[in-house]
Amino acid sequence: MAWSSVLWSSPGINAHNLNHFPLLPAASSPTHSPYSTKIKTLLACKHTHYCRSLLRDFGPCKAKNREGFNEELQVQEDGDPVRRIALQAALWSAEAAYILWLFLLPYAPGDPVWSIKPETINDLLGLSLNFFFVVPILNSAGIHMIEEPVLHPVAEGLFNFVIGWTFMFAPLLFTDRRRDRYKGSLDVLWSLQMFLTNTFLIPYMAIRLNDIDVEQPPLKASRLGSLMTRGASVVGLIGAAVCVTSALWALFGRIDGGFGGIADRWQFCQMYITSERLAYAFIWDICLYSIFQPWLIGGNLQNVRKSNEGLVGNLRFVPVLGLVAYLFCLDVDSEL
Repeated sequence: MAWSSVLWSSPGINAHNLNHFPLLPAASSPTHSPYSTKIKTLLACKHTHYCRSLLRDFGPCKAKNREGFNEELQVQEDGDPVRRIALQAALWSAEAAYILWLFLLPYAPGDPVWSIKPETINDLLGLSLNFFFVVPILNSAGIHMIEEPVLHPVAEGLFNFVIGWTFMFAPLLFTDRRRDRYKGSLDVLWSLQMFLTNTFLIPYMAIRLNDIDVEQPPLKASRLGSLMTRGASVVGLIGAAVCVTSALWALFGRIDGGFGGIADRWQFCQMYITSERLAYAFIWDICLYSIFQPWLIGGNLQNVRKSNEGLVGNLRFVPVLGLVAYLFCLDVDSEL
């Protein structure tokens, strides 16, 4: 009867599971009952997917395998429906404000998308050609298949910093424990995020707060998702290198190009942000990423190696560095 109570109280047991493992009759002896054989077999096969998830969901084990702040975050996302609805409303409002203010309305610095100037388009194309500094590096190595457009290093540094940070969000999204709430393709979502950043990340943050669809089958990882997850440390290394290079490039890049010293570049940065819509939008992206990064990592600390949970839990609040730590400490051999 003790096994009956444990199985009945476990949150991992639902109606589907009970069809396969019925409760022990009250008068039955666990030692000789045919049910005891099933239970012993169940507990012996810890390396199967079902048994691992069942044992993980036992209340006492679950409490020991979570840090306090991780449990608190799960309660905030799942426990209080009023709070969850308020968060979703705030996120959808942020999405509306993001699109209206940065794309459509003429009040923010620079030009809205419907009156964009040819010079801005040329700058955007030039920044895209210098994506991750690939073309400048090739030109420096004597390979001139494509000539790098010469732009202000502060503009190039800001652009590549945001894109490098966006690049590292891929493994985080593909290992998000709530990704099954999103019915679309995560491959497409992240690809669009690489071009339009928070235009697509904000809706995902709202949708992932939806109630789980119990009738939906488990999502199968795509090839891109598996690649990004298995290679999370490589993604982190590339993203970190790009972000560090971007900061150094903004300060010291094209030193002989007549762009001045650090003081001149800081002055240009202020002018650039307050006069160009693209640069102004990047500041928004940095602020929003600084919010979404610890939010997502905090809800997925169970994905990192147990010995690194405390480290990642603390570093998640540090922009860029927290995401790098998550990617390097991700337990790719666990069930993600």
